[in-house]
Amino acid sequence: MRRWWVGLTAGVLAGVLVGCGSTPTDTQRPKDQIVLGMSSAPDTLNPVLGYAAEGASKIFDGLVAYDDKLQLVPALAESLPTISDDGRSITYTLRPDVVFHDGSALSADDVVFTYRALLDPKTDSTLRASFDAVAEVSASDARTVVFRLKYPYVPFVKRTTLGIVPAKLLTGTDINTAAFNRKPVGTGPYKVESFSEEKLTLVANEAYWGKAPAIKRVTMAFIGDDSVRAARLRSGELDGAVLPAKIADSLGDLPGYRRWDNSSADYRVISVPMQHPVLGDPAVRRALDHAVDRQAMLTALMNGQGKPAFGLVSPDAETWFDPELNRPATPDTAAAERELEAAGWVVDNDGIRTRNGEPASFTLMYPAGDSLRKDLATAVASDARKIGLDVQLAGLDWSAITPRLGKDAIIYAGGAPYDPDFDLYDALHSSRVGKGWANPGRYANPAVDDLLEQARRSGDDRERSNLYRQIQQQTATDVPNIGLVFLNHTYLVRDRWTGQAPRTEPHDHGFNGIWWNLEDWTPRP
Repeated sequence: MRRWWVGLTAGVLAGVLVGCGSTPTDTQRPKDQIVLGMSSAPDTLNPVLGYAAEGASKIFDGLVAYDDKLQLVPALAESLPTISDDGRSITYTLRPDVVFHDGSALSADDVVFTYRALLDPKTDSTLRASFDAVAEVSASDARTVVFRLKYPYVPFVKRTTLGIVPAKLLTGTDINTAAFNRKPVGTGPYKVESFSEEKLTLVANEAYWGKAPAIKRVTMAFIGDDSVRAARLRSGELDGAVLPAKIADSLGDLPGYRRWDNSSADYRVISVPMQHPVLGDPAVRRALDHAVDRQAMLTALMNGQGKPAFGLVSPDAETWFDPELNRPATPDTAAAERELEAAGWVVDNDGIRTRNGEPASFTLMYPAGDSLRKDLATAVASDARKIGLDVQLAGLDWSAITPRLGKDAIIYAGGAPYDPDFDLYDALHSSRVGKGWANPGRYANPAVDDLLEQARRSGDDRERSNLYRQIQQQTATDVPNIGLVFLNHTYLVRDRWTGQAPRTEPHDHGFNGIWWNLEDWTPRP
């Protein structure tokens, strides 16, 4: 997700679409083929290691899936599961006659293998904490899978969108290094033809248990630079691409393309290193939270395609969002200055505050090829300067960013519309510190940990809502993350196909974008 960014040189980009024609046009490419420009490439195609855990991978299916209203519907399971009265036993019955891409039959043993492999400490899975509630998974017969939970974990069924892998191809292998990770076999509507850092090519699974896709060949070109991706779209090499709204606007009305602006739970925040000599002071964090001009960011940088963020929960998530956190999106410079003055940060001769000889200075990182994050970082630095904070910007690639997590601030992205546990536990729980990209600021508050644990165990939505609102209130005081904006996701797609069904999106673009149901698209006559 956050680390999947591929910076491509011009030379590499020239070869991204090899096999699609040097400059493909609307008339050169058949309607049963599509080339899509993505902002990032996955590290792996294995669901056990974290690929497309929220579904819509196209290569794999989960036991359940999300529809266009984000309601759960059966996928590999023939119906939604039955749940015991105590909420600790969840039983799925598989569809009959589902086969993997290699023709082998799906069975309950494959489901058991997938989840046991994920839970195995020897597997380097980014998802293990998400399945902490699972005590055991077993097969009572070839079509019946039973999960037994340590505690009633209400969002569990939503977690079972995870793709199922074939046990026979991975049993006895080192899953972390298996060849399967780059040339997988699933049950999904598409099969992998090839995968590299530059592109992923898929072909239709004609034996798909649902319905064979009308689009027979899909190429996902990984182009990390937003401007380059836009240029490739304009040239006709791409049939569709995800773009920042500002860049999409600059393209104007491209003949033959349709624009989609989809709502999302995708946030951009500043993840603050809690042990930093300056940002470790909560007064500095609160001052910066007051000082950032979210309205200007939305207007000038996003052309209005989004909403202000005052935390990690979208205001659109009415069940979970605490409305008391809402405030004007314009800055409150006076409140920011009061926070700093009360904490002893005084303005020096150069306009930068100091305290006990320590200048109020810090570094803010962002991925170099991400134009929006760069613009947001620049805006934050300007807003911070107005209250006497010095922000040094660092546009880096992910390999340089990763070792500096917890030491420097970063423009951080995430967000899932499915359940608040999906995002908040990873972002805020102290047990997640040091687990890849989880909790990058190293935030640790025992009271918040306890609220997070209670919320994932409660079976009552009203109680869960209250707990999540308490979490938001506490973190509004601690400010481990400074909310900036929630994005609308903008796409330009050739208007050659019908069947699109926009829905609220997570941070991860991938196949969760406008093409989440690509297998249902059909060519226009």
